[in-house]
Amino acid sequence: MKTTKRENKSGTVRYLHLAHNEWDPVKGRAVPKVLFTFGREDELDREAVKRLVTSLSRLLEPGDALAATTASDLEYMSSVPFGGTHVLDQMWRRLRIDQIVGRVGQPKRGRRRNMTVTERVLFGLVANRALAPASKLAAAEWMNHDVHIDGLATVDDNACYRAMDWLHEVRDELEKQVFDEVANLLNLEVDLLFFDTTSTYFELGEADEPVGRDERGEKATDGQDTDNEAGFRTYGKSKDSRDDLPQIVIGMAVTRDGIPVRCWSWPGNTADQTLIRQVKDDMRDWTLSKIVWVTDRGFSSERNRRYLRQGDHAYIIGEKLRSGSPEVQAALSRQGRYADIAENMRVKEVRISDTERFVICHNPEAAQRDAHMREQLVAQLAELIDSTDTLSEFKRGELRGKIAGKPGLNRYLRTTPAGKLRIDHKKIKFEENLDGKYLLRCSDPHLPAEDIALGYKQLLEVERGWRDMKQIIDLRPVYHRLEERIRAHVILCWLALLLIRIVETTAGTTWQHARRELNRLHLGTFTGPTGTFRQVTGLTKTQIDLLSKLRIDHPKKIIDLQATSR
Repeated sequence: MKTTKRENKSGTVRYLHLAHNEWDPVKGRAVPKVLFTFGREDELDREAVKRLVTSLSRLLEPGDALAATTASDLEYMSSVPFGGTHVLDQMWRRLRIDQIVGRVGQPKRGRRRNMTVTERVLFGLVANRALAPASKLAAAEWMNHDVHIDGLATVDDNACYRAMDWLHEVRDELEKQVFDEVANLLNLEVDLLFFDTTSTYFELGEADEPVGRDERGEKATDGQDTDNEAGFRTYGKSKDSRDDLPQIVIGMAVTRDGIPVRCWSWPGNTADQTLIRQVKDDMRDWTLSKIVWVTDRGFSSERNRRYLRQGDHAYIIGEKLRSGSPEVQAALSRQGRYADIAENMRVKEVRISDTERFVICHNPEAAQRDAHMREQLVAQLAELIDSTDTLSEFKRGELRGKIAGKPGLNRYLRTTPAGKLRIDHKKIKFEENLDGKYLLRCSDPHLPAEDIALGYKQLLEVERGWRDMKQIIDLRPVYHRLEERIRAHVILCWLALLLIRIVETTAGTTWQHARRELNRLHLGTFTGPTGTFRQVTGLTKTQIDLLSKLRIDHPKKIIDLQATSR
């Protein structure tokens, strides 16, 4: 660029030119040759210059274009993903969780905390579960070096553990206040509340030592009488098919929209049948309208059903079709027509009780799958027992024991009084009557049969929550040994699931897609003689659309500016 000056009545005027130096052999020196004149400096069309620079940059490789358009004394230092934490932080603040942490306040014991730091560390741990799940030590490294979290300075693993200890102390009050904010934000109608449990195991050699526990499964306080002793990580019936490893039991209540309301943790040997009563008691003080509890058949005991009816509440509970109870037999034997309520769903209500209603649901596609699976099992069983009449009694008994270890095959096997192995055709006929069916109990006298069936079908939202907990948020493996830290870890996973469900519900997309797109939005760090600044990369159309659906403002272009002291 070449500048020339000219004097006029108003003073000195500067003109800008694009010039190129050419060697003049006569003068023996380089002489500037003007290629283009931009006009007066004070009237320069800077937008036109930007367009020109952009147009010329397209002729270069991206790296060369960046180097050519960056001042020679400005150095690019690094970049980290920014979009994911930005969106989660905005959701966190929209739910006022930052304010809730401050309201819940100081711990009951121990030294006082800086609640601003505690809140930022907790958010960092929750964001880590949603974006890049890792151990708390690795999470501290992630927060320090691999991501930008507004308002969070350097953090170490001890700060993470202190924040988790505080979270464990205040978890009940925090969960209630968070739900109140979620209900206001999403205008939730909690008329159906879905509850289910899962288990998660620990890859360690031994279970915890038994300690006294109260009826809620918490450690008994000093002087508290209790007949129940159990370790928190202990052996129980695993839902992950790992009965050989210690585990804990986790429960979660979810709305019909898939929003997780609350979570619980119990020792690994806790039976499902006793849990629903505690869950109902824990929800008693929450500002909820009449609730219809929806659970699967693991909670269908008579005592549980009677307890769930208390307080003007009701239930929809799956019933075991193969339980052989008089009520199930009566429901299946009643005649009546099915009513189509969906493409693959038919329902039929039968009245066999004054206090409960029974709805039989039938899925034609599932019936075809059940029949096909049974045909394969029966064919496999027939091949196994073919010509076994010629075997010795010992050999037949040995084969009988092997088949007994395979429930699918054993269901269709019978043994004659003489010890011969035969296909149980009576059992096959009985199973044919159950193809594609499931039975529901409901205590609400006003719910239509269609709503009962569709309400129970939404129990899949809890199963989706467990699947996301284990596959996206990485509930397991758990890197903690202290019971309080394990419980706090479960709450962190619940908060992460809550945030990503709100993103999914609001934006109408999956978290995997949103996370992938948001992680492409980076924050670059540049330094020069005058200081250091951090700048957000340009938004793509997809990112703009996603932020618009979430009603989140675009991030500032310059996030941080630190001038060099002179």
